[in-house]
Amino acid sequence: MFLYYIFAAVIIGIDQWTKYLTVTHIPLHDVVEVVPGVLSWMYLQNSGAAWSILEGQMWFFYLITLVVVGVIIYYLQKYGKNSRLLSIALAFILAGAVGNFIDRLRIEYVVDMIRLEFIDFPIFNVADMSLSIGVALMLLYVVLDETDKKRKSQQ
Repeated sequence: MFLYYIFAAVIIGIDQWTKYLTVTHIPLHDVVEVVPGVLSWMYLQNSGAAWSILEGQMWFFYLITLVVVGVIIYYLQKYGKNSRLLSIALAFILAGAVGNFIDRLRIEYVVDMIRLEFIDFPIFNVADMSLSIGVALMLLYVVLDETDKKRKSQQ
């Protein structure tokens, strides 16, 4: 189990490092093209969630993050030993939740910077990517687990 917490800590470190680099090197709202027409870096301060929903509702984000982190730690301890995929998914979700929580506690907004130029998508950060990857892996785990249960019940 300890390895998954280390994995989450590394992702949190990468998230906080990229946010630090953004804040110290890019003026607010400035854009730096990384791959023209595909990817750019744009420093934004987001006091809400994706698309700035629930903007300024810090109490909500504090509460939901504490609940999510508690549930993740519980599931990781109780069920993580049974599945590597589940453990990795939970570690990604934990890292994403904690990465953005650190911003909200420290500066009362989340630093976002990764901008996909080719689609209309919210600007995001490493913690957001970690959450998304974790949720996708969790869905994969659920599908595979259900498939396995059906296969076993038919035998």
